[in-house]
Amino acid sequence: MSELNDEFRDSIGTITAEGDRKWIFAKKPFGKLYNARTIVSYLYLLVFFALPWIKVNGEPLFMFNLIERKFILFGTIFWPQDFFLFVIAMLTFMVFVVLFTVVFGRLFCGWICPQTIFMEMVFRKIEYWIEGDAEKQKRLNDAEWNKEKVLKRGAKFFAFFGFSFIIAHYFLAYIIGMDAVVQYMSEGLVNHIGTFIPLVVFSFVFFAVYWRFREQACIIVCPYGRLQGVMLDPNSIVVAYDYVRGEPRGKMKRHAEPEKKLGDCIDCMACVKVCPTGIDIRNGTQLECVNCTACIDACDHIMESVHKPTGLIRYASENNIARSEKLKVTPRIIAYSVVLVALVAVLFALMLTRKDVQATVMRAQGMLFQKQEDGRISNLYNIKLINKTRNTMPVELKLIGTNGEIQVVGKSIVMQPESASDAVFFVIMDKQDIPHRKNKIEIGVYSKGEKLDDVNTNFMGPGGH
Repeated sequence: MSELNDEFRDSIGTITAEGDRKWIFAKKPFGKLYNARTIVSYLYLLVFFALPWIKVNGEPLFMFNLIERKFILFGTIFWPQDFFLFVIAMLTFMVFVVLFTVVFGRLFCGWICPQTIFMEMVFRKIEYWIEGDAEKQKRLNDAEWNKEKVLKRGAKFFAFFGFSFIIAHYFLAYIIGMDAVVQYMSEGLVNHIGTFIPLVVFSFVFFAVYWRFREQACIIVCPYGRLQGVMLDPNSIVVAYDYVRGEPRGKMKRHAEPEKKLGDCIDCMACVKVCPTGIDIRNGTQLECVNCTACIDACDHIMESVHKPTGLIRYASENNIARSEKLKVTPRIIAYSVVLVALVAVLFALMLTRKDVQATVMRAQGMLFQKQEDGRISNLYNIKLINKTRNTMPVELKLIGTNGEIQVVGKSIVMQPESASDAVFFVIMDKQDIPHRKNKIEIGVYSKGEKLDDVNTNFMGPGGH
């Protein structure tokens, strides 16, 4: 590896020496891994476009309504009061990303990242279909504006924007639900102009990413590519060039013996021509590499054609190439795994014990206790009930393990679906049941005989007098 030139580390492959954008015309890839990625991508797109239409109990299977702060996962509604679950879920996801990257590098980027899937498996395929492969795209780009260029660029523009507009509608469906999106469309633009304008803006942003920004989203914007520099180690599996076997590279000579023994790399540049980020994977692991495997397929095809073993470029670690070592389970992997398992266990435990109704009881401020005409002692309380279900629930409050009575002030408590309710009530107890000045009591929240929640609070009394 020491023979290789390290100048590639001083610049980005998509920027010229003058600082201008260097447009990438990636050759259309083909091969086993590309076919596998295509299948994975189509399954991904099928799920993406199908989920907004799936309902559970009349609600979307998935919805992330930031406006109403209402989130639905697998038909279960989560509210702001469940924010701690979101925090733990995000911590779990971050640890998983770190652990996954430590072991498997940027496998996520190449196979299931939405940016890669939409760029390589949707918009790039549309581009190949309209403009042709890389060489035809170059000629079209360099050509003067004529009928052919106008027609092809126009068709590409409308295809890109049309698909971006469709995707924007589906993203909106994940926020407000597909029923609302269909309703807005049926009621017309004028009635929902406040929603339509942001939708068009988002469509143009999405269009601009895939029309012009393209691979720069992975190189410049996405933080994951930057983080891999600190998360990868010599045991991490990445798309790598086997420089031990491939170097020194050189063109094949058919009619003369080479002056020195060459490696298996014939310097055909096939791996560079198919790279969507314009890098030479033979320089080593790089920030721009999204592990799309296009170079693996291209190199394997060349190796087969020159009757050499495939795998010159493959999924491998640095230690696997340099020392022929297999993947090792390092202390860092064990530590991340333990933390990940613990977080997943906590998350599942909290989700399983999550209550559909959440009650909060507080004693009325500025008041100690009241003495009733019959000699009993009362305390005034405020209760806030959050109904996370889609059902209307009449509520009854009962003391648990304590003698006494609860009197609700005003109307009986009825919780409306997916909303919060407030009420005021008295707890009234006999003086002999109040041994201390400050007494612990437990209040149960019931609906139709079913216990929904229980709350502990304090009951203030006169003490031992």
